[in-house]
Amino acid sequence: MRPSKSPAKAIGAIIIGDEITRGKREDGHFARLLKILAARNMHLAWAMYIGDDRQRLIDTFRRTLATDDIVFSFGGIGNTPDDHTRQAVAAAAGVDLFLHPEAEHEIRSRFIEMGREMTIESLDMGRFPVGSQIVPNPFNRIAGFSLGEHYFVPGFPQMAWPMVEWVLDTKYRHLFNATPTADAAILVWRGIESMLIPVMQEVESRYPGIKAFSLPFLGSETVRSHVELGVRGEPAAVAPAMSLLREGVLALGYTFDEKPAQE
Repeated sequence: MRPSKSPAKAIGAIIIGDEITRGKREDGHFARLLKILAARNMHLAWAMYIGDDRQRLIDTFRRTLATDDIVFSFGGIGNTPDDHTRQAVAAAAGVDLFLHPEAEHEIRSRFIEMGREMTIESLDMGRFPVGSQIVPNPFNRIAGFSLGEHYFVPGFPQMAWPMVEWVLDTKYRHLFNATPTADAAILVWRGIESMLIPVMQEVESRYPGIKAFSLPFLGSETVRSHVELGVRGEPAAVAPAMSLLREGVLALGYTFDEKPAQE
């Protein structure tokens, strides 16, 4: 399936591993993926964390493969007993695993470079679901793979992040800046979120390309309670939408300050 040019096309992330879900390792993929996408004016629609549970992975991939989403999956593509991603994707897609010839070539070349003897277990890292294509790994040549618009990369950041960038730059450059967005916000002091809902609804009604958002802060010793209230969407509509938002806040008797752009 070729990438769609629809601006509504969603991007998702699946981050896999017991070491993350059990708190033994802190995940860095989520934050880094946000930055990688933002640099191309792309945005993440959803993300999930899953432990090393093959059936749960099968169920998850069965659902996501049925969508039109672009999905990046991190981790679980090795050849140890706790790596289940390759097998789970194959089961979800209803296909077998096969030794991908390009992946095999890269693995053999890597072992020659290292002067190490090849093993059957090493070649298992190149066994992907039928229909897969490889995702090159510039770090050590042990490829990831793609199936449809799902892209499966290792859990190691120094491998995974360049591989994700390669996917975006090679396959989705036409989506860069496809849906330009801007945002702005104010801090409504002592604001009550439920009181602000009608104002938000009015803004969204008047400006269909805009999404209103709110984030309450309960207060601390140094900052009084407030609601961060703002809009996000089509750049040309942000300024007039914010003007309407400010008018509504003042009509409710609240005071506010502009949220500094650098925050």
